[in-house]
Amino acid sequence: MQVVNSGNTVEECRFEVVGPCADWATVEPESLSLYPGATGSATVKLRPPRAAQVAPGETPLGLRVVPTTDGSETVVLERSVSVRPFSEITSELVPPASSGAWRGRHRLAVDSKGNTPVTIALSARGATERSRLAFDSAEVEIPPGQAKFATLTVRPAKRLWRGTPITHPFQVIVTPLVPEGHDPDEPVVLDGCYEQQAILPRWLPRALAVAVLVAVALVGLWYSVLRPTVRSAAREAVTPQVVASAARQGNATPDGGKNGQGPGASGGGASAGPAGSGGASPSPNAGASAKPGGSAKPGGSAKPGRSTAPGGPAVPESARVQVRDAVGGGATRRTAYAVPKGKTFELTDMVVQNPQGDAGTLVVSTGDGQLLNLALENFRDSDYHFVTPVQVRSGGRVTITVSCREVGKPVKAPAPGQCSEYLFLGGKIAANGEADG
Repeated sequence: MQVVNSGNTVEECRFEVVGPCADWATVEPESLSLYPGATGSATVKLRPPRAAQVAPGETPLGLRVVPTTDGSETVVLERSVSVRPFSEITSELVPPASSGAWRGRHRLAVDSKGNTPVTIALSARGATERSRLAFDSAEVEIPPGQAKFATLTVRPAKRLWRGTPITHPFQVIVTPLVPEGHDPDEPVVLDGCYEQQAILPRWLPRALAVAVLVAVALVGLWYSVLRPTVRSAAREAVTPQVVASAARQGNATPDGGKNGQGPGASGGGASAGPAGSGGASPSPNAGASAKPGGSAKPGGSAKPGRSTAPGGPAVPESARVQVRDAVGGGATRRTAYAVPKGKTFELTDMVVQNPQGDAGTLVVSTGDGQLLNLALENFRDSDYHFVTPVQVRSGGRVTITVSCREVGKPVKAPAPGQCSEYLFLGGKIAANGEADG
């Protein structure tokens, strides 16, 4: 710019840039002082920032010249400035590494810092053929100063059921598409990777092994602890009263008679035997002594469940007795069964019960000697069946002797104060003549 002082006095003028270019234009020098008839020059420098805010194309430029002596003679010079377009992009892969058993997902962020819209071509290539890569969109158009996102999916060519994870490296190429006649921009290359994990986790075999061990432990616990406890509780629930009631219900006939009574049986002094033993059940006065005719006294043996007339057939007979004994005292002896006069008792079955788990000794004997000598701690329930019946003659007794050394502790029940054992006898009773024959 040239300025001529056509006046007759010394003049000074200032320069001001106005219009859209004012923010990025300067004048050097900012003012000139000229003598009359003198000429001076100033330079306008334009430095548009490389930013998306500066639009490309023709931009008006104004320069105001203001005289210091007479401001009314201000002059504004105008012309246009051509701002060229430019493109600049930056890209980022988020996350750069992914993992999964079925696929990996990445997001590609492309930011346009140029002052003109730009179209981006997206592509990806793997380091091997063991993975497939695909974008949700092959091209993306980005306005000036904005960012766009694209999703990249990485899928393995083969499934990995178990084993060490496999790493699949790949590259993403971001290529700006420029119009013809413009210098091409360099593509942006980003590195990424996808870790293919096994479908079956590593902890699965250990979890299965632990599950099998737990199942085995539970089965062992059932058979070693819980099942014996349940069976013991069930046996303890079978009291003489329950057995007698079941036997009466099973032996009743429509005409009011009793099944299993022989033609010559005497019902007046007989008591029902347990179900399944020929219709006989334990006498209510278990442990009482039996007398011919059916009378019983406390502390004696159980009275016979069946009595027969002389010469009658042998009929089933049974008895049950409970023995309680305290720790530290002498042994307690009870009569389980007393054979009536003129009869012979054929003992075929014997059941001994230790429901509390007591410790001590239990002896079953007859007049001829001991039948059993047992340690209580070795059993809870024990049954004996004799192929050859044990003969107990007329007037003989079957007795049980208990010596308590330690009282047992039932599961989930109050601790008892004494040892408690049961004896059940089963067999047949017949007249002496029939038994001898």
